[in-house]
Amino acid sequence: MTQNTPLSPRTLHEVRPRVWSTEQLRARGVTAAQTAAQCLPGGSWQQLLPGVYLLDPGPPTSQERVRGALLYAGRPPASARRTAPDRSGPGYGEAMVTGLAALALYGFEAAPPVIALHRIDVLVPRTRRLRSTRFVQVTRAAPLPRPEHRLGVPLAPVERALADAVSTLTDARTVHRILTEAVRGGHCEPAAVVRELGAARLLGRTHVVGAVDALLAEGRAVAEGRLYAMVRGHGLPEPLWNVDLCLPGGALLGTVDAYWPEQAVALELGTRAPRKGPAALSEEDVAFTTEREHLERLGVTVVRVTPRKLRETPAQQAVVVRTAMMAAEDREPAAHVVVLPR
Repeated sequence: MTQNTPLSPRTLHEVRPRVWSTEQLRARGVTAAQTAAQCLPGGSWQQLLPGVYLLDPGPPTSQERVRGALLYAGRPPASARRTAPDRSGPGYGEAMVTGLAALALYGFEAAPPVIALHRIDVLVPRTRRLRSTRFVQVTRAAPLPRPEHRLGVPLAPVERALADAVSTLTDARTVHRILTEAVRGGHCEPAAVVRELGAARLLGRTHVVGAVDALLAEGRAVAEGRLYAMVRGHGLPEPLWNVDLCLPGGALLGTVDAYWPEQAVALELGTRAPRKGPAALSEEDVAFTTEREHLERLGVTVVRVTPRKLRETPAQQAVVVRTAMMAAEDREPAAHVVVLPR
């Protein structure tokens, strides 16, 4: 069956997918009267959501509930529906799945399967005049994040989906599990999660505080493991790990994750994260800049590596460190710095 072949009761068994919007049905030759007739008691169709129909009288599958939620949330305004029926694309507009449903579709083991969820959260532009209904919960955002796609389904980025999920949860253990899995599974970095939680004003909730502490600890452990693997896997000299650099008189200059004393090269992982919302996001950068200035005035080169770069481009980060070590040959010798274990 081609995309624009008119539908009729005789061809219903051939239709895939089985969930269609009013606009999609109309674009394929199905009138409102025909749709209404098919949805009468004992009919072959059912109205899944306002303006969305399941071409089967039985219960929808998980995939059909997700598709129905997206068709409902992504339908165009009434004026656009009257003038230009949608004939192309899935009909989702700018809508995307978020919250626990998105986490389930990302493959989170800590998230219930979609079929077990009483509601599916969808993210839409803030300007949309759309109500939550039945199993669809509408959440608005401005600006919208760029969606990820899994099997053709647009999903909010993991960190945004996490924040929307946490906003609906009250169980500390569940919050802890999904936040920890996000980092341990390599879905996103802790700083991005904390940023979204802060923007959603969730960091002050009692059952979230402990989970964020665990998230940061987990993120730190994962990043350190990747750093060790980068150094040893790319043949870099073994550094002094996790040390404080001080002046001979005892004043602390900075805390670094790796230090090569012969080349006076220090490396810091960007794993610190704010605790008091998005306004505090620059605190890490301020602290790092101050430490770097103190150390570089004494001839110590400071390299900063983010957990994301370690995960995505470890070879490139090894080149950055090696280049800094090679450049040490052309520098004036560094001032004496005392190295103490952290």
